[in-house]
Amino acid sequence: MILLQVQQLSKFFAAEQILSNIKLEIQTNDRIALVGRNGAGKSTLLKIISGQMSYDSGEIMKPKDVSIGYLAQNTGLESNLSIWEEMISVFHYLQKMEKDLRKLEQSMSDPAIYQDEKKYEKVLRDYDHLQVKFKELGGYQYESDTRSVLHGLNFQDYDYSTKISTLSGGQKTRLALGKLLLTKPDILILDEPTNHLDIETLSWLEQYLQNYDGAILIVSHDRYFLDKVVNQVYEISRHKIKKYVGNYSKYLIQKAKDYEREMKQFEKQQDEVAKLQDFIQKNIARASTTKRAQSRRKQLNRLELMTRPEGDEKSAHFSFTIEKQSGNEVLHVNNVAIGYEGVAVAENISFHLTREESVAIVGPNGIGKSTLLKTIIDKLPTLKGEITLGTNVTIGYYDQEQAELTSNKTVLNELWDEYPTKPEKEIRTTLGNFLFSGDDVLKPVHALSGGEKARLALAKLMMQQANLLIIDEPTNHLDIDSKEVLENALIHYPGTLLFVSHDRYFMNRIASKIIELSPEQSTEYLGDYDYYVMKKQEQIELQQLDNATVQNEKTAQSEKNSYHIDKEQKKIERQKRRRLEEIEQLIETLEEEINEKEQLLCDPEVYQDHEKSLQLNEEVEEGQLKLEQLMEEWEELQEMLGEE
Repeated sequence: MILLQVQQLSKFFAAEQILSNIKLEIQTNDRIALVGRNGAGKSTLLKIISGQMSYDSGEIMKPKDVSIGYLAQNTGLESNLSIWEEMISVFHYLQKMEKDLRKLEQSMSDPAIYQDEKKYEKVLRDYDHLQVKFKELGGYQYESDTRSVLHGLNFQDYDYSTKISTLSGGQKTRLALGKLLLTKPDILILDEPTNHLDIETLSWLEQYLQNYDGAILIVSHDRYFLDKVVNQVYEISRHKIKKYVGNYSKYLIQKAKDYEREMKQFEKQQDEVAKLQDFIQKNIARASTTKRAQSRRKQLNRLELMTRPEGDEKSAHFSFTIEKQSGNEVLHVNNVAIGYEGVAVAENISFHLTREESVAIVGPNGIGKSTLLKTIIDKLPTLKGEITLGTNVTIGYYDQEQAELTSNKTVLNELWDEYPTKPEKEIRTTLGNFLFSGDDVLKPVHALSGGEKARLALAKLMMQQANLLIIDEPTNHLDIDSKEVLENALIHYPGTLLFVSHDRYFMNRIASKIIELSPEQSTEYLGDYDYYVMKKQEQIELQQLDNATVQNEKTAQSEKNSYHIDKEQKKIERQKRRRLEEIEQLIETLEEEINEKEQLLCDPEVYQDHEKSLQLNEEVEEGQLKLEQLMEEWEELQEMLGEE
């Protein structure tokens, strides 16, 4: 069923066009992502669809009974009610029905009605009808639904009588999201719903949205989140919109294929046009060939000329360099406790960083991740323990609050005043690399968008040339393209990196080690984010198995022995599966390398160079031998796992 259609919609802000000829359709159970650069018009389109903003031309068609729920970016719930009172107010109609049921129950026990057969039968009919309706609308589960949503949004440890007005901005934002989810509109429109959510809460929201009964329209820069939730992607670029079927990763693949296909078609037509024009030019003046030339001219005039496919819009491009190299030992954190005013939020934190390591700090909101970073850079005192920097270590610090710059300076002076000895051209070039060009550098800093402030803060960080970057939530306010540029810059950064992020895709690309904070301790995981998740799952499984062991010991020693065997078998099976995944990755990499070398051997410059071609042939043969060995091992593991 079609819930909403947008046809030929256009929107201007003053004389500037934001959206042009937008077409979009939402059907029942659609999961749609709206993607594009910051400033492309994504939030504007959401506001128009939800009725929050007018549009200049076009049409939006929606059946009257279709409900829309809209949550804007960073929308906080403002209320003088308690958490429970505000959330449960969503079900006021069920509460009224519940009161009506209680009244009917009282009427049934009233002797005056009970003794009047007609009145009593009417009350029974009314009660049965209302009770069925109450049940169908979820009357017997709305309180448990409310508790489930509050628990999922990490309010399980809160006193529900707490006044909302006393909560933080992030907590109010989560409650606004929770209240909207409980209303269960036919079309759920969410603009950056993952802001202020930790990883655990993000995972819960993904699961909730996957099972949501209505349609969903989302703007998000979280690539993991989009891959988990959506099945369609609409891209807004250069005021226009284009639809792709599949999740975000499939959209990227399809977009690249479409561009390649369109470019080949364009180039093919250009060759055809050039040949026709050349024939016409050479033959139009000759009597013997003029008719053929005229025929070619008509053929050329009939052609519907294609325009060159537009590639991606201009991206920021920058890199982080260092002024001098640090020693191999960069940072030691030994038995540290962190917190405020003598009250610890986390303790027994110990880890060390060596040169060129990239380390992510993870943990739930409020556990002290940002506090730890501020303690390391000496903005906050340690409550216990010791933090030691290595030789020649210089720190560059990016605070997530830096993206909230409020300076009255221009963008140019905000950077130039910190590096007054640099020539203006160099400062402007740096700003240009971060997409501040022309008159953009004369904008006041306080008037910039969140994404622009984040890019300016990153420009300031880049200019420091520090060999230890300590970064707190660097991807906040950045669109997906800017995130990818930042990722590539940090991947090639020659220094050491310590960062906090809730962006799982970003962590997976950047981190070589994960440090998990809890109130009692820190725990290291030597790998990327996916490895950390896998190890956490293994720990849960082992804990469950250990719990089963304790229970089994109470019943029979034989069951205990059986458990240990089973535990060992599962451990061995997990090792085999991990090795199988590792082999598959090695095979894929090896096949790509062999293919690249075989293509090089077809290059005339290479095969005419005897020594180079001989070396490549040897490398190909060696690669193929390794490939055969890996394939044999892969087949053996497959057979073993199949038998198990």
